[in-house]
Order: sequence, then structure tokens, then C-alpha cells
Amino acid sequence: MQPQQIGSKIYIIKGERIMLDYDLAMLYAVETKTVNQAVKRNLKRFPPDFMFRLTVEEWVDMRSQIVTAYQSKRNTSSTPYAFTEQGVAMLSGILKSDKAINMNIAIMRAFVEVRKVLLIKNDWQEQLNEICERLGEHDVQLNLIYEVMEKLSEEKSIQKDQEQRTKIGFLH
Repeated sequence: MQPQQIGSKIYIIKGERIMLDYDLAMLYAVETKTVNQAVKRNLKRFPPDFMFRLTVEEWVDMRSQIVTAYQSKRNTSSTPYAFTEQGVAMLSGILKSDKAINMNIAIMRAFVEVRKVLLIKNDWQEQLNEICERLGEHDVQLNLIYEVMEKLSEEKSIQKDQEQRTKIGFLH
């Protein structure tokens, strides 16, 4: 499976990039309950920043945003586990099949690709902000030039008016 395909299974919840237990089970070619049982047997390896259970609200919201046809029978009160990148890495340590090891390597690569895309996006955003700032500075400078040109134009107009007036007084 390509990193882009795996990347489509990486979601953002609570500001964290996560993968859901059933997606990981599908990638590792095991049942979801196998993943969850392995986790329950090794709970000490999964602190809250590695894995957490989605709230009912988060799960309902996610189900409305993504196609989860094969999860439609899942009880909404039994929400899936969400694994952060560190949690996925830890999961590979307890699922020791060759398939799990190879798939974990692919998943780690997908997380790296997602991170690269986000860095590029942030870099572009910084460049765009810099351009906007420069344009703002140029606008100020252009406005000053325009004002000076307007004043010069007014002065020339006044000077021209002065030259065209009929002169009065003594002539030499």
C-alpha cells in the first residue's frame, strides 16, 4: 500500500494526527478485536498521548465526514481507539507478524509524508504572509509617491495660473 493511501487514513482529532483501530487492523490484516486485545494486554505501553478512545461526539462527527460503511454496525457507544504516531509505533512492537512489521514501516513513512506536506503548506503560508507585508509596505510607499506627485501637480497648476494672470502695477 502506498503512503498516500495510508495517509488518507490519518485524521486530525484534538490537534493530533491519529489512526483509528479499525483502519490499523485492516492494514495489519487482523481483526479489530485482535488489535484491541493486544492493546488491553499491554496498556502500560499506551499512555494517553499514544492512544485514546474517541468520545461519542467525536465518533459521530467523524462518521458523518468519512465513509465508514464497514463500521456502520459498530455501536456508537463503543467508540474506536485513536492511535497517535507514537501509539502506532508502539502497536507494531506488540503485533509481531511480518505483515505488521512491514505495514508499520509503510505507516511511519505515511506519517512522515503528511508531516512534509504540512511543512510545505506552512512554508507557503509564511511566504504568502511575507509577500502581503511587502505589498503593504509598497502600498504605503506608492501612496506617498502619489501624494507628492499630486502636490507637485497642484504647485505647477498654481504656478501656471500665476504666469497667465494679467500683471498690474509699474512696468520697467
